[in-house]
Amino acid sequence: MRILVAEDERDLNRIITKKLTLDGYSVDSCHDGREAMDLLSFTDYDAVILDIMMPGADGYAVLNFIRSAGKTTPVLFLTARDSISDRVKGLDSGANDYLVKPFSFEELSARIRAMLRISHGAPGRELKVGDLVMDCAAKRVTRGGEEITLSAREYALLEYLMHNAGMILSREKIEDHIWNYDYEGGTNVVDVYISYLRRKIDSGRERKLIHTVRGRGYCIREDRDA
Repeated sequence: MRILVAEDERDLNRIITKKLTLDGYSVDSCHDGREAMDLLSFTDYDAVILDIMMPGADGYAVLNFIRSAGKTTPVLFLTARDSISDRVKGLDSGANDYLVKPFSFEELSARIRAMLRISHGAPGRELKVGDLVMDCAAKRVTRGGEEITLSAREYALLEYLMHNAGMILSREKIEDHIWNYDYEGGTNVVDVYISYLRRKIDSGRERKLIHTVRGRGYCIREDRDA
């Protein structure tokens, strides 16, 4: 899942970005509203965290930009404005959630997970494809009851595949959702991480779950064919 953090307090921005990255998200960050709108104009994010008081354009303007473009991207206002009227205005403006500073990072993470569950239509805390099970709350993956250890990036890639089970995802679409603009790795990064997942999930098993669709990309589905 790819998240945009627009927060003008640079230290707080850096901490939030680091925390979310450790949670397995791909994170882009900026410090003013105009830059946020530039990023939103050519990137589809799974969620956006917005400060209200920012230079360039405030959070309300950025939110209006998102909704005017017809995007239903989940948006969480993260702000020091704590009055009831401020909260009502934020939610009535089209935000999905509103969190007041100071806050706990555990609560921020929980609210993001809740927004993503709703926006992706997830029925609960688990994703399943065949005997592969992902506990999204515990960040735990098992296949046939056997626990599989994944890196944060491997987990993020598998989560994206499982959220879109049965759908063919192009390399470009996967890269856009899993890697942020600061990434400086090779151009075959998607292929490399798909091979990592195959080794951990499919190796030695009769039923393969991760499939290559030649010329189109990858998908995860229950299928007996390799």
